[in-house]
Amino acid sequence: MKIKSVIISIMITSAMAAALGGCQQTQTDNPLLQESKLPFGAPDFSKIKNEDYMPAFKTAIQATRDSIDKIVANQDSATFENTILAYEESDRMLDRVVRVFFALTEADKTPELSEIEKKVQPMLTELENEISFNKPLFERIKQVYDKQYETLTGEDKKLLEETYKEFVRKGALLSDEKMERMKAINLRISELQQQWGDLLQEATNNAVVWVDKKEDLAGLTDADIEQCKKDAESRGGKSPYAIVIVNTTQQPLLTNLDNRELRRKVYEASIRRSDGTGEYNTYSIVSEMAKLRAEKGELMGYPNYAAYSLENTMAKTPEKVYDFLKSLIAQYKPKADAETQAIEEFARQSEGADFKLEPYDRFYYSAKMKKQELDVSDEEVKPYFNIDSVLINGVFYAANRVYGLTFKERTDIPLYHPDMKAFEVFDKDGKSKALFCCDYFRRPTKRGGAWMDGFAKQSRQYNQLPIIFNVCNCAKAPEGKPSLLTWDEVTTMFHEFGHALHGMLSDCQYSRLSGTSVARDFVEMPSQFNESFASIPEIFDHYARHYETGAPMPDDLKERMLKSITFQPAYALGENLAATCLDMAWHMLSSKDVPSAEEAAKFEEDALKQVGLLDPQIPPRYRTSYFNHVWGGGYAAGYYSYLWTEVLAVNIADIFKQRGALDPATGSDFCEKVLSRGYTGDLMQMFSDFTGMNEPDASGLIKARGL
Repeated sequence: MKIKSVIISIMITSAMAAALGGCQQTQTDNPLLQESKLPFGAPDFSKIKNEDYMPAFKTAIQATRDSIDKIVANQDSATFENTILAYEESDRMLDRVVRVFFALTEADKTPELSEIEKKVQPMLTELENEISFNKPLFERIKQVYDKQYETLTGEDKKLLEETYKEFVRKGALLSDEKMERMKAINLRISELQQQWGDLLQEATNNAVVWVDKKEDLAGLTDADIEQCKKDAESRGGKSPYAIVIVNTTQQPLLTNLDNRELRRKVYEASIRRSDGTGEYNTYSIVSEMAKLRAEKGELMGYPNYAAYSLENTMAKTPEKVYDFLKSLIAQYKPKADAETQAIEEFARQSEGADFKLEPYDRFYYSAKMKKQELDVSDEEVKPYFNIDSVLINGVFYAANRVYGLTFKERTDIPLYHPDMKAFEVFDKDGKSKALFCCDYFRRPTKRGGAWMDGFAKQSRQYNQLPIIFNVCNCAKAPEGKPSLLTWDEVTTMFHEFGHALHGMLSDCQYSRLSGTSVARDFVEMPSQFNESFASIPEIFDHYARHYETGAPMPDDLKERMLKSITFQPAYALGENLAATCLDMAWHMLSSKDVPSAEEAAKFEEDALKQVGLLDPQIPPRYRTSYFNHVWGGGYAAGYYSYLWTEVLAVNIADIFKQRGALDPATGSDFCEKVLSRGYTGDLMQMFSDFTGMNEPDASGLIKARGL
């Protein structure tokens, strides 16, 4: 899961006024600029039109500028109220516009929205630059920090601390010359990320593998074949069937596809989608962005971008991240080699003694091996994983048992797509707590992957309840048929809902500190922990029911299926480790050492070889050329956080097991000490307050992974 933060600390100078010129809609004309009359203040998508966005951005930016100008012009001594709180409130209108717009560019990006985004991103980057380097504004913030930090308490003190630190980390203490360079770097990175997002989506959409004959799809289920037909139709019908490429390196359909040559084509389409061998080449963007990030770190006084980026996380330093990764690699490598050998030997039983296992064969023969040893397959269990049952009887049921939450569907709130649903969330006392929306089905206008975000963050200051949404990329069954999930998709729904809980159960004064506003290597913990509920017997039995009969999954099938979760687990860990090490390798470079676009593929190979992870059988989950978390999202030098937070999640799950996995008192304790707190305190202290541990214990991760 990647969470995309679209809230930008913003400001604008008078120099932007000309760029923002032209006729502006009035606030009463534009639905994006009005306080919504809908429940929760939800955006009214029945009224919002594409032509509303640009005027809304211009007006909201101007409103932010006016607010900032007022802070700077204040002749009174700087105080928490007239400076820090005023700054906190300065972008409220723009925040509303940004959240709506970027929710759509992620989940339903039309060509029209893409064109608007190209114009909006530079405006917001200029705005962020101007806020970051506004000396009079920072001087007032610093005055408050110097005079009031020791006397303030609670969330007021934390808000002051984070506001001051944000300005310092963005370069407020730099010389004028370095400030100007930092502004240029920020603007160029913004442009490159825009280019990356457009190019990668286009590359992935065009990496589709066309199939002329149904018999070439032998091994796939009828539902999968029907989906291939539907995907072909939605992409112009060049052939009767199409296999679309998902965001990861490996492709789920390779598990069952009998046609080896077609498996090869699908795998090659995945890994070559944007590596320079075809029309779409992202390496030039990668190289330039890596160089700019390295220079950014150097401007701030660090040897590289990783050192700069990690300072504000739980890990703190690249050295600590590498120590963590090396300990996992040492334990993982022998298991991975043995796993590969076992799969190849199994394949040779049917394919001959000279058969050489290729990466596009691995899922296929591993599934057959699992079928032989455990007698279980995706096709056998998918009828028990109806998406509606997984959501209502699984995801929601677990939240009810542990946190006392109940959910009521709301059909009176317009949403941005017909596939989307909305649910009002109530706490154990029946009090309205949040609005939860979900958008689970894939479409060509949606980027790959799964994520959580919100149309509004919780804030006592604004009396705002959270409006949170989850987005996934599950295949939607044809009309009248159930949409059935794989186990991976089931756990993805639980994962993203863990993020949603972090947002919905927030109880903070300030939106800046609420919900998921935490360090990267903490934010994935609630989501990874929430995955553990998917396999708890009471929860599993409640949702894993046959879509036709409603019968629970038979005990013997359930036992085999749950055993299969940790069947040959080295691949999943290895692909994550490899991607993590690629991310770190790129961001440990000095600006002068960043390879050119032509050298990027070789750099990737060398980086993996150096850490012992250059394994054609277990490639990175994302290769450099389509690593969206790193080049298009907020996980630069931060992808390690998925493994780091998995350790935290395992430790927390152990506490739940000790006290009772579904014990409401434990859920209440976890909510009070962690989920409700946002970033109002020290993250390690929150972890310790709940677990009683001074430090996370990584020893449980290998065991939990089945290794």
